[in-house]
Amino acid sequence: MPHAAIAQEQTITHAQGETVLQGVPETVFVLDWAALDNLAALGVPVAGLPGSNAPAYLSDAITGDELAIGSLFEPDIEGIAAAEPDLVIVAARSAATYPVLSEIAPVIDMSVDNASFAEGVKHNIETLGQIFERHDRAAELIAALDAKIDEARAAAAGKGTGLVIVTNAGNIGVYGPGSRVAWVYNELAIPSVFDTVDDGDHGGDAISFEYLLETNPDWLFVVDRDAGVGNEGAARQLLDNELVHQTTFWQNDQIIYLDPQAAYISMHGYSGLMLLLDQVIAGYGAAS
Repeated sequence: MPHAAIAQEQTITHAQGETVLQGVPETVFVLDWAALDNLAALGVPVAGLPGSNAPAYLSDAITGDELAIGSLFEPDIEGIAAAEPDLVIVAARSAATYPVLSEIAPVIDMSVDNASFAEGVKHNIETLGQIFERHDRAAELIAALDAKIDEARAAAAGKGTGLVIVTNAGNIGVYGPGSRVAWVYNELAIPSVFDTVDDGDHGGDAISFEYLLETNPDWLFVVDRDAGVGNEGAARQLLDNELVHQTTFWQNDQIIYLDPQAAYISMHGYSGLMLLLDQVIAGYGAAS
C-alpha cells in the first residue's frame, strides 16, 4: 500500500516525462547524490540510498539507517519493489534506470543540463520544494545560491582567463562550457582560453603539460579525481613540473582545487555547489 500522506494528487514534469504523485511522499529513495544533497538542504529525510561512493561532504545527511538500494548504475530492483517507496529519484548516472524503475514505483528524473547548470539546480530545488511542501525553504536556498553566484562572479571579474582541468591517474583532461563544471565559465563569466573542446567523455578532452603552457590561463581550476577516491594530493604532484612552472597560474599561485566529490560525483547538489563557489571565492580572495 502507498505510504504517502493523504493529500491532493500532484503531477510532476521532469526530464523523462510526467509522474503523478499521490500526496506528499513519505518513503523516498534516491539514486543520485545530488538529490540527497538537495533533499537534505530542504530538510526532507531519505529512506533509501546507493550503497557506495557517498560524497564525504554529505556525511551529515546520512544516518546509516537508510536502506541500501544498489548502485547508481545498477539499482536493487527487487529490494526497491519490496519496499514500496512513494518516490524514487534518479538523475545523471542513474537516469537510464528510469524505465524499469517506473514500472514498480513513482519515479522522477532530476537530470540537469550542464549548459544551464545553476538554473537546473534551482529548478530541482523548486520542484522538490513543491513536492514536499517546503516552498519557503526552497525560496531561501535559491536566494542564497543566487547571492553566492553573484559573489563569486564579482570575485572573478577582471581577474583574467581560466581553465578547468581534471586529473586522473597521471592524465590531464580539460573541461569546457558544456561540461559538469560548466558553471565556472557560464555562471561566473570567467573567460576560457579555448574556442572548442571535446569534453563529452567523463575524463574531459585529453591535454598535455605543453597545452597548459601554450594556452597559459591566468587561473587553473583543478578537479583531482584521484583525491575523490582517496588519493589526496595527486594533482599537486602531477602539476609540479618544469613546463607548468613556466605558466602564469603557477607563478602567481592562482590554482584553485575544487572539491572533487562535489564537482565530479554529485555535481548538481545545492550544498556541493555552494561549497565549490566558496572555494572559488576563497581562491580569488587569497590572490587579491
